[in-house]
Amino acid sequence: MDPSESRAAPQPTTNPYIGIAGVFLGAGLATLNARLISVGLADLRGALGLGFDEASWIPTALNMATMFSGVFVVFLNVRYGTRRILLPAAGIFALMSALLPFARNFWLMLGLVVIAGLASGTFYSLTLTFVLTALPKRLIIFGIAAYAADIVFLSNVASLIEGWYVEHLSWHWIFWNAAVFTPLMMTCVYFGIPQRPLSDVRPNWRGFVYFSLALSLLYGAMDQGERLDWLNSGVIVAMLTGGIFLLAAALVRRIVDPNPLLSLSFLNSRNIIVLGLSIFIFKFVHLATIVLVPGFLGNIQEYRALQTGHALAWVAVPMLAVVWLVAWIVNYSNSRLILTLGLTIVAVACWFCAQLDTFWAGTSFNILELVLAAGLACSYIGLVGSIVLEGLETGALTSAVKAATFSGFMHFIRIFGGEVGVAAMTRFVSLREKFHSNMLGLHVEAGSWITDERIRMLGGGVLPASTGPEEAASRAVSLLHQQVRAQAYTMATADGFILIGWMVVAYLLLALLLRPAKISFKDIRSMQ
Repeated sequence: MDPSESRAAPQPTTNPYIGIAGVFLGAGLATLNARLISVGLADLRGALGLGFDEASWIPTALNMATMFSGVFVVFLNVRYGTRRILLPAAGIFALMSALLPFARNFWLMLGLVVIAGLASGTFYSLTLTFVLTALPKRLIIFGIAAYAADIVFLSNVASLIEGWYVEHLSWHWIFWNAAVFTPLMMTCVYFGIPQRPLSDVRPNWRGFVYFSLALSLLYGAMDQGERLDWLNSGVIVAMLTGGIFLLAAALVRRIVDPNPLLSLSFLNSRNIIVLGLSIFIFKFVHLATIVLVPGFLGNIQEYRALQTGHALAWVAVPMLAVVWLVAWIVNYSNSRLILTLGLTIVAVACWFCAQLDTFWAGTSFNILELVLAAGLACSYIGLVGSIVLEGLETGALTSAVKAATFSGFMHFIRIFGGEVGVAAMTRFVSLREKFHSNMLGLHVEAGSWITDERIRMLGGGVLPASTGPEEAASRAVSLLHQQVRAQAYTMATADGFILIGWMVVAYLLLALLLRPAKISFKDIRSMQ
């Protein structure tokens, strides 16, 4: 052979199942990292001496960065491939996570968090993209089940892990958790995802940058909106204005210079739109377990993170069994039917949760949490399975460009829609708490014999621990105020559960517009 003849560099032998384990591990680490920072924010404030306003921007900055890269990277993947993206992104994520505990300056920490978020945002979006291409079609439903178990399991155990780290190790492990386990993900990616040639497509990235920046700004505005009083804050107005302007710029860019990596023809399908909305509905109903229940236990029962974790984490174990059972059932039935069944179970459980009162504690939710877990498992596997089947039926997965656009659209709804749901629920609970507080306050009038009798009884209870009758009366008034607030928050939380129930009913009515599916996983298994 001529010595001058170039030779291709030898490629390492890869196993797709190791690669699948790697992307699942990456998605789990990204989910757990975000949840650890969110539930551990109070511990970070205490350890770093941060004010409430400063600390609130840490999870917001992380999620804004994740929002930017989460959609953008799907199209980047068409050009460079999964391996070229995940390996450097994982290395950056691990390095930033290792350095974050040493960032004693707030702005330095915020900068490192943004870099970590940009890196970890790639993990979510490329997981299902790789799984759907690497697995045989007959096993896709089990890949979906594994993804559901990965995400939902870690969402439930995050409070327990954070509480254990703080109690037995230190707050540093909120960040170091990712630094320790990300190298394992990198190893799996290296030995499991092959290197593919660069694509010949050389698109103009400006439209994607405009769109991703717009989503990040709008995300930040919604995340901080309730704290900063929405349009009464110049920061929120500026973020909303900037986001809307960049969205318009992305639209103009699309019209003037269409990007070859963007194929929106699948949006003509009514089924795609309706099923896409099911992702938003799932993210919204999931708030029952990650917002309403933890919020109630923390605010009313004053649970610490470790106690809340014990109340929520136990249900993650039976959920692991449920997802595989549901996947097996979907293989022999209809994924839309499973989606409908799951949402119905969630709605029924939320109606029962709406009966809560201030005496409920962690164990009071045990049975309802188990029912919610089963409903969420059915819902998630049913909705992703239905979306995949619809993508196969409409030809949205027949080329790399179409698959990237289809995946990007679904990830956009998952990430951005999830934040819309959180902002809406937070605002709803806040408004309902104020409403119930005002209504209860109408019946707590100074001089009323009922109010005076209540204060007298409370005063008698705290008198032995007070310096005299005047201090006891003052403490009794304070206790009465706390009881009114607790009752108002409990009623607002109950309203939140009711809202979730009605949202499910509204979506199930909308789902009646779905055209009948032409293929099922049973058909795919038969063909294979």
